[in-house]
Order: sequence, then C-alpha cells, then structure tokens
Amino acid sequence: MSHARYTCLMAVDREHVLRSAAALLTRKSTATMDEVAKAAGISRATLHRQFAGRDAVVRALEELGIQECEAALDEARLDDGAASEAVRRLVREFEPAAGLLAFLYSENQLFEGEEQNAGWARIDARIAALFRRGQESGEFRIDLTPAWLTEALYGLFASGAWAVSEGRVAARDFQYMIVELLLGGALRREES
Repeated sequence: MSHARYTCLMAVDREHVLRSAAALLTRKSTATMDEVAKAAGISRATLHRQFAGRDAVVRALEELGIQECEAALDEARLDDGAASEAVRRLVREFEPAAGLLAFLYSENQLFEGEEQNAGWARIDARIAALFRRGQESGEFRIDLTPAWLTEALYGLFASGAWAVSEGRVAARDFQYMIVELLLGGALRREES
C-alpha cells in the first residue's frame, strides 16, 4: 500500500471516529472512552492510538465544530440582505451542527484560560458583526449588545439541540423556535 493511500485511509478513519464520537457525546456527554470506541466500531486501543484520552477527543471535536461553524457562516452569507434574514439563514446553516455545538458549549475547559481556540473568537466576531449591522440599520434593538445577542444565540442553539435530542421538541421546529425567540427579543419596536 502506498504511503499516500495509507495516509488517506488514516484520515478517513479519524473522521469516522470523530463523527461517531460527536454523535455519541451529543446524546450522552458523559460517555466513556470505551463507549466512544464502541460507537466508532474500533477497539479502545485503536482509539487511544488516535487520541490520548477524552480531552484529546474533545479538542479534536472542537476543531471539527469550529470548521463546521465557519462553513455555516460562509453559507449563511451574513452580509447579504436584511440582518433578520441573515439570522434566519445562519440558524438554518448551523442546525446540522447544533448537537455538536451543544456538547462543546458544555465543555467549560474549552472556554477557560489562555488555551482558548482562536476559532471561537473568529466565529463570535462574525456573528456579533451581523447583530451590529442590524442595529446600525435600525432593524435590531440597540440596548442589547451584539456580544449579548451572540451569547443568546449560542444558548438557544444548545437548549434547542438538547430539547430535540430528548424528544421534548420536534426537530422540524428547531429553526422556527430559535429564530422567533431571538428575533422577537432583538427586533426594534416602534416607540409609543
């Protein structure tokens, strides 16, 4: 087997392991490494050869989550049209990654200290810029900061993903409920 083909197979295996880990951990955040290995269809030893431990799996999932978020931000075309329509597109594009984001959102070590991944700051900045654009155009309230609206959006993604995964909310309602609650609170109202 050529080195290039071997490397490609290793990359596919890693991707499969990460996707399997993401699927499991979004349903059961306390899953053990044994359970992650079983979900991926590999032995615990094989899993440990790819990832030194749970933290390494979580860090790799963080990279995957950041990549998926940045791709979703690109697809959502945040600079096009009305800011509220861009928010709707953003929620639609983020939905496939919502479970993974909900899991990552609960992993406090990812957001503490000096080792925070710069990808989160890039994502925050892009989303906050959308809310700022909506404020500058008069579409969104100015008494709610773009940083707060960004955090509220993350919280709604996480809550929505958990509610869908537990069967308390229909998956088809995910986008509608997030957009309506967020925009219902963010949209500027006429002064009386």
